[in-house]
Amino acid sequence: MTGTQFSEITSKQDQLKSLYYSIYRQDSSDSFERLLKVMATATQARPAALQMVDQGDPHWYMSNKLVGMMLYTDLFAGNLEQVAAKIPYFKELGITYIHFMPLLKAREGENDGGYAVADYRQIDPRFGSMEQFRLLVDQLRAEGIYVCLDYVVNHTAKDHEWAKRALAGEKDFQNLYLMYDTDETPRHFEATVPEVFPKVAPGNFTYYKQIKKWVFTSFYEFQWDLNYHNPAVFEYMTDVLLYLANTGVQVIRLDAIPFMWKELGTSCRNLPQVHVLLKMFHLIIEMVCPSVVLLGEAIVEPHQIVKYFGNDDEQECQILYNAAHMVNIWNSLATRDARLMAKSVKYGFHIPKSGCWITYARCHDDIGWGLNENIIKALGFDPSAHKQFLISFFKGDHPFSFSRGELYEFNPETLDARNSGSMASLAGLEAAIATKDMYQRELAIKRILLINALLLAEAGLPLIYSGDEIATLNDYTYKDDPKKAHDSRWLHRPFFDWARAENRHILGTAEGQVFSAMQQLIKIRGEHDIFRSDIPSKVIECYEPAVYCFAKYLADESLIILCNFSDDRQLIDTHALHSVGIFGSKTDLITGKTVDFTNDRILLGPYEYVWLEGRS
Repeated sequence: MTGTQFSEITSKQDQLKSLYYSIYRQDSSDSFERLLKVMATATQARPAALQMVDQGDPHWYMSNKLVGMMLYTDLFAGNLEQVAAKIPYFKELGITYIHFMPLLKAREGENDGGYAVADYRQIDPRFGSMEQFRLLVDQLRAEGIYVCLDYVVNHTAKDHEWAKRALAGEKDFQNLYLMYDTDETPRHFEATVPEVFPKVAPGNFTYYKQIKKWVFTSFYEFQWDLNYHNPAVFEYMTDVLLYLANTGVQVIRLDAIPFMWKELGTSCRNLPQVHVLLKMFHLIIEMVCPSVVLLGEAIVEPHQIVKYFGNDDEQECQILYNAAHMVNIWNSLATRDARLMAKSVKYGFHIPKSGCWITYARCHDDIGWGLNENIIKALGFDPSAHKQFLISFFKGDHPFSFSRGELYEFNPETLDARNSGSMASLAGLEAAIATKDMYQRELAIKRILLINALLLAEAGLPLIYSGDEIATLNDYTYKDDPKKAHDSRWLHRPFFDWARAENRHILGTAEGQVFSAMQQLIKIRGEHDIFRSDIPSKVIECYEPAVYCFAKYLADESLIILCNFSDDRQLIDTHALHSVGIFGSKTDLITGKTVDFTNDRILLGPYEYVWLEGRS
């Protein structure tokens, strides 16, 4: 180790110590020393191959060659060995990052889709073993494919060893959770803490007769919230974090981070102490395994989400989900109006240099309509009425809807709800096929490609939900399974249809049209550094409500993106573009056609998108 490296580690350790004592008592020196021993043990256990990886570019996740896919192992291929056999499929499309949905051993029976973890150090036997997982990670790394693994940090399953020992009456393990002898404190919490699933899992506490205690259970009764007030919890969870990092994964997704710290009289969401915990996690990763990146799962208000990046001096998560932008994409399609999206991005939040958004349109979860109400009002709409319009539109009830979906967590009193559905069905393909309307089918495919062209062009790590690349439709068979029928999110969590996937080689099919177009877009993205995630996008107002326009600049190269969110042609007045320095002729990287900005107007066809490259 060089003197400079030693100095850097000492400085980081001092920062860690300062943060640690800001939430744990100064007399916790013994526990801090135990934490350092955990880090030292993990450092020694780190394989030599991973130590070599640690010497690489710490900002590798900003690369334009990075395109992700998230998938359920069992639904996609069956198990880990069978996923390995699908590596050629990932390579064919151009996927270089895979987020495996929950793989760690979950409790038997109901387990919140795998997020009720019974053992952090084992792969669920349904998928394989930890040895098989390590082997797969090595195989993927050899093919240039990065791996992301879920780590649930807010709670464990009630079947976890710690919880079992707590149920057996062991005080030290009861102290790892939030437990109360009477309902007095829980009642005080309930007065200020919102319910996560008011319909299917009301309340935030569960009473266990076996120990005569009330346990904090934010999500479901089988998920026990951890007590981060106890420094032993942070020590144990750090030990697990580093164990998972040493399996070879490059990204660890921290699940449910806004809930990690609880205080009476608050919402128990987004509290300052959560940010201290994450800053400590980040510093520990930097010292032990610096090539590993933290992805934060914080589906909260946009002004809260951005805080989980930290800042340039004190970093937290390098990557976060841009949930607000995802919602704005669907809003733009429903309204044929991209102004809300443009203004939300233009007047959005600053992120630190190390921060990177995940840009996505669909995932395993529902769509919650967390729109910027101030901008909606400024555009002349009523936020409540507009939300009801979107709920109705993407269910397929609205008379002008092209969409087919279902409601999730519908509240009959407030009429509030979220929406479920696959990208293709929400974009109109299912309805077009059902009515045998070839024109609507064409428009639906154009919408699907528009969405993906936007995600792949913007600053951020684009993430594809498995199946969207072959235009997978809603799967209504989930209603026949009693274990799934209550949860409409299974509508868009089908088994991957490998027979349909064979159609990707037939261009006249929906599968072929979508797959081949995405394949081309991914290839172009990887060939041009201007698509890097650390090159910001600059929104340009072109005064056509249906058109979303932004630019990226790198040295003497420029990239102008135009997206028409309407099924009508749009004429764009080039004078608005001249005012921000866009002149001359530019070439579309996708089609090769030339667009001349010396003309007074530019024509975009229905749902057309262009990636215009130019030189200054």
